[in-house]
Amino acid sequence: MPADGNSTSPLTLLPEGRFDGREAFGAIVRHALSAAAREGWKEIVFSDPDFADWPLGERASIEALQAWSASGRRFVLLAQRFDVIERGHARFVPWRRMWDHIIECRSAGKAAGTEVPSAIWTPTWFAHRVDPERCRGVCGADPRARRELREAIDESWRVGRPAFPASTLGL
Repeated sequence: MPADGNSTSPLTLLPEGRFDGREAFGAIVRHALSAAAREGWKEIVFSDPDFADWPLGERASIEALQAWSASGRRFVLLAQRFDVIERGHARFVPWRRMWDHIIECRSAGKAAGTEVPSAIWTPTWFAHRVDPERCRGVCGADPRARRELREAIDESWRVGRPAFPASTLGL
């Protein structure tokens, strides 16, 4: 739950307002994954330079993603690089392999002028870490803020290239 005494939307139980700190951000990610499973969101976008301090490897996160996974769903991952996920989120990697058909991953790499936002975006709610180093940001359902965040994510997506394959083929 966000620090600063922010509220949650009664419909989705998702936090709204400012948040501050790693614990608050981790709780926001967990709330988002639970809401996705509970409400059957059609699309989830996760964007971050490397996902180092996201709770993606936690058992509860994988269970929520598993409950959310279904036909017609889409999960988008955008990063500067994916090596941190591969090394640091051991439970997430096999889940990603199993659900490859609903997951799209792109790496923006070190393209000039490209800074991948640290954010969660859905068609109805968002969380944006404006200061990833201190895990400070804002979350909510504001349509304008959601649209602006999606535009920033889409810009990084356009310069990116496919990455984090489900499997590597070799000879």
